[in-house]
Formats: sequence, structure tokens, C-alpha cells
Amino acid sequence: MITNIRRVTEIRYAQIRSLDLSNGEGVGVALFVQGCHFHCENCFNPETWDFDGGKEWTEEVKNKFLELANKSYIKRISILGGEPLAKENLDDVLDLVNEFRLSKSEKSIWLYTGYTWEEIRKNNMKDGLRYGELTKRAKIITECDVLVDGQYIESQRDLSLPYRGSSNQRLIDVQQSLQKGEIVLWQA
Repeated sequence: MITNIRRVTEIRYAQIRSLDLSNGEGVGVALFVQGCHFHCENCFNPETWDFDGGKEWTEEVKNKFLELANKSYIKRISILGGEPLAKENLDDVLDLVNEFRLSKSEKSIWLYTGYTWEEIRKNNMKDGLRYGELTKRAKIITECDVLVDGQYIESQRDLSLPYRGSSNQRLIDVQQSLQKGEIVLWQA
């Protein structure tokens, strides 16, 4: 008999913004996940670094988030943090993007990560991930429309750039990049 096995690691979240205008094109709903290993210098959100901080992510919270995203004026969801692609966050982020994509295919998913496209796609990260965890990262990305990649670098800070904080970070059109087999930058 199979019993309901609860995952050892479940995400926590710092904040949900029900009317987000700054983390993607148009009006969106933003989820700030809790936990990050990068600790970028002068990070705008250091309170999200602690994996044990924030609030518990429950089925009820997820359903409320999806309900907010279902409103007609919402054009996207954005997932940022913290680090959505940290191994501690993979299961629940994958579950969220899959569920959102199944029910809201016309709306877009923006994901912010300190990892680069190349690191995610080539599975060459040095942070102790097993093959299954690497596969989860790749699956999460394939459900996204725009990936904002790369760690924030204080010396490359540029507040004139849309939707990112430093010039090394790229806005990648995920679906076009996957289709063409090379990075295609997102265009507004």
C-alpha cells in the first residue's frame, strides 16, 4: 500500500505581490520564494536568503496564488526570491509552474535566477545536485516564457535596464531559445 509521503523539503515564501508591475511585462502576480545560496553583494532582498525564514507554502497558499493569477487583468506570474532554482525549492516551483501552465496557458511565466542559461541547460552546476534535480531545473525552465538569468553584480548595477538590476543579467525568450537551440533575447 502506498501512503501519502510528504517531501522532506518544501519551499517557504517571503511575499506574494497580487499587483506586481516591476518584475515582468504588464500586470502580474509575483512569488518571492525563500532561500538563496548566492548572497549577492547588495542584494535588494537579503531577507529571502534564509531557507527557514518567511512563511510556510501550503496547498491553500498555492491555490490563493493561482486564484490571484486567474484574474482577467493579470498577464503573467513572476517567480523570484530568494532563488527559485535552489535545490530546496525545485519540487514546489516545478509543481507551481506545471499547474499554472495547465490552467493558464495564455499567460506568461517569468522566472528570475542567479544561474545562467548555460549552467541550467548544460547541467554543469557545481552545487551538489543529483541528476533528478538537474532535470527538474530544466523542466521548470521549459514551462517559462522569460528567464532573467545571472547573479546580481553590484559593479554592473544599471537601474536604466528594464526588469533587472545589473547589466550581466539577460532577459531570455525561453521558448524561442529552445526552438532555435541558441539564446534569443526577449524583446518587448
